[in-house]
Amino acid sequence: PARANGAGADPASGRLPPGMAQLLSALFYGTCSFLIVLVNKALLTTYGFPSPIVLGIGQMAATIMILYVSKLNKIIHFPDFDKKIPVKLFPLPLLYVGNHISGLSSTSKLSLPMFTVLRKFTIPLTLLLETIILGKQYPLNIIISVFAIVLGAFIAAGSDLAFNLEGYVFVLLNDIFTAANGVYTKQKMDPQELGKYGVLFYNACFMIVPTLILSVSTGDLRQATEFNQWKNVLFIIQFLLSCFLGFLLMYSTVLCSHYNSALTTAVVGAIKNVSIAYIGMLVGGDYVFSVLNFIGLNICMAGGLRYSFLTLSSQLKPKQPVDEENIPPDLKS
Repeated sequence: PARANGAGADPASGRLPPGMAQLLSALFYGTCSFLIVLVNKALLTTYGFPSPIVLGIGQMAATIMILYVSKLNKIIHFPDFDKKIPVKLFPLPLLYVGNHISGLSSTSKLSLPMFTVLRKFTIPLTLLLETIILGKQYPLNIIISVFAIVLGAFIAAGSDLAFNLEGYVFVLLNDIFTAANGVYTKQKMDPQELGKYGVLFYNACFMIVPTLILSVSTGDLRQATEFNQWKNVLFIIQFLLSCFLGFLLMYSTVLCSHYNSALTTAVVGAIKNVSIAYIGMLVGGDYVFSVLNFIGLNICMAGGLRYSFLTLSSQLKPKQPVDEENIPPDLKS
């Protein structure tokens, strides 16, 4: 029964071998993260959709509908609303909406390679916040990898020929919100309380109305309703795809943080950025090549991959002598 698994438990995860749930959840997050950046980039740049906040509202609405219908059909379980839930969740809803809006705003203002490089600052911020909030400690080789990522980002950003101050501010804000969101999500995801589905559902519920008010007051909603592509079937398909991917991204982020650490979630984002940055050089048309920028990008990517390798390989090692991976093959059933 659903209750036996806790508020956000996945029955299937119990049947996976050690390390497999970590690896699959990390790959799932990386794939969702990769796809949504490409779809949002097409909507906001290629089609020129003027309203990143409305896109965020669409993603929240999709999350609420999918989770509520799944709960009604007993596919998943999370607690019904009570007055303690806002206290349990704080400050996640604020971080969540800040993450959404700053992410969408920065996607529209920067070239894909520069966007992915500056997003690397999420990693050292997450490392710092995990040390402060969760009391974690990391070995020197992981800290060196983080330093390489930041160094590469500095070199690439310092020689960015398409400098956009507003875009840089938005993406660095996005890094802070993403790091804080990842760490606090890990802290709040107690299966006996809200569980991962409860965290997702109530986050979206609490923030959709304030985000809608913000959208109306800034004229963002009016710009969206007056947009001239609403009769374009391809645009509508991509808009709906972005809403669905928004839900999948939120779900996969929570899943990856649940099975791994917030830091691993940030690192998987770095692996995904390898492909996005190089694709962005070929498509999108807004990357300006320079030697320093290209060198910085590659240092960044090398640091990201090294870091990812160290983190994921350490998680796939057995943690206790009784771990299943240490049992001789002939004793396994």
